[in-house]
Amino acid sequence: MTRLLDRLSTLLTQLPGIGRKTAQRISFYLLKTKPEDVRALANAMLEAKEKLRFCPICFNLTEDEICEICADSARDQHLICAIESPADIVALERTHSFHGVYHVLGGALSPLDNIGPEDLRIGELGTRLAKLVAAEVIVATNPTTEGEATADYLAQTLKAPGIRFTRIARGLPIGSDLDLADEVTLARALDGRKELKD
Repeated sequence: MTRLLDRLSTLLTQLPGIGRKTAQRISFYLLKTKPEDVRALANAMLEAKEKLRFCPICFNLTEDEICEICADSARDQHLICAIESPADIVALERTHSFHGVYHVLGGALSPLDNIGPEDLRIGELGTRLAKLVAAEVIVATNPTTEGEATADYLAQTLKAPGIRFTRIARGLPIGSDLDLADEVTLARALDGRKELKD
């Protein structure tokens, strides 16, 4: 393999889910693709990196002042779905079952990785809830040990009169990620959510 091809493959392996063989296949595919198509791909990646930013309300990705979900007056602002990453919004929106708004936490609590409450956007969620008289927070963190710990922490620390905390149902297998689940499973998980207890 040439030095340039090896460098391209090595860089591609840094992407999530891309192993060495897949990186080599992508590299060879890019080499036989028209230069203008490769340039368009490179430009799209650069433009996304330069122009996308976090919504100041929910921390979803946006190129506007606030994201289109927060800006949508038809969405229920008192129904907030707390999730780990913007990729989870894409997965939940595919279900067409949720008509509230989101709050991206930026991860999950993980003492082993030195990720504590101060490393997530939990304080910002508390600030949003303080402005509401009544609200429901659907905690849709991933069904992992870290996701469960985060859900419990949110319910214990942010619970206040008029604020109801629910957890999406166990329609998702433990250890999986929301953005990998199909629409039917996610829709059932949303429909079967339950209240989190202190």
